[in-house]
Amino acid sequence: MTTGTTTGTGRTGGGAEERDWEEGSDDILKTVGRHVKYWRERTGLKQAELGRRIGYSEEQVSSVECGRRAAKPEFLDAADEVLSAGGALSLFKRDVEQARLPKGVRDLARLEAESVAVYAYSNHNIQGLLQTKDYTEALYGMRRPSLSEETIERYVAARMARQDIFKRQPAPVLSFVQEEVTLRRPLGGKAVLRGQLERLLELGQLRNVEIQVMPTDREDHAGMGGELRLLEPRNGPTVGHISVQSFDRLITDRAELRALEARYGIIRAQALTPRESLAFIEKVLGET
Repeated sequence: MTTGTTTGTGRTGGGAEERDWEEGSDDILKTVGRHVKYWRERTGLKQAELGRRIGYSEEQVSSVECGRRAAKPEFLDAADEVLSAGGALSLFKRDVEQARLPKGVRDLARLEAESVAVYAYSNHNIQGLLQTKDYTEALYGMRRPSLSEETIERYVAARMARQDIFKRQPAPVLSFVQEEVTLRRPLGGKAVLRGQLERLLELGQLRNVEIQVMPTDREDHAGMGGELRLLEPRNGPTVGHISVQSFDRLITDRAELRALEARYGIIRAQALTPRESLAFIEKVLGET
């Protein structure tokens, strides 16, 4: 297998997902672990006893204290209560959730959180911001080489967390173009696909969201170069993002961005309108 690197958030395949967690997260997890250990010892409890009281094994408590494992929110809340930490441990929940994101996802999530507009074209699966949890789990579960259960759990949690963008106020402009095949490919099974199509119909009703479908029968198609994203930060220039296989790249070069912006505009013009697209998705749902 040939490996390489890219600029921006580039990753190399073959285990890169696991390595990606380590970048920038170790210090946070170790800090949280030291605080859990401090409060546990202050209370006079052994690791096994703390684990028993909060519903975790001694090994899990040890892993958290050593910074090898990211503590889940319920772990921190339960430990905070049992150790009478007065909220000192619960306060770490947001920091730990950020540490649970891979570096590339952290960068992308930060850009999305700062953006007043996001535009995305997807050609092989439903775009990440639109995915249901079941659909996302199915996608990561079929990765080759296979990912560990912990890695899948983290990636799913990361993708679901990014969907907070739909709750933001003021609401950002969100535009998505999906290839018709992504609506028909039963990744995870027909039940998962049905749930995903229902989610698209739900999101498509939001006033700040436009979902368009690119029919397979189009003879002229500007998106044959692959999927792309454009993000417009509140304070700063537009940023592009492209990915293929396990390689991601952020684009800031103005010439490249102009090409991506022009391409996305043509893709939108070639696709069905948002109203036609929702009717199309409803039709596919009825056939699934």
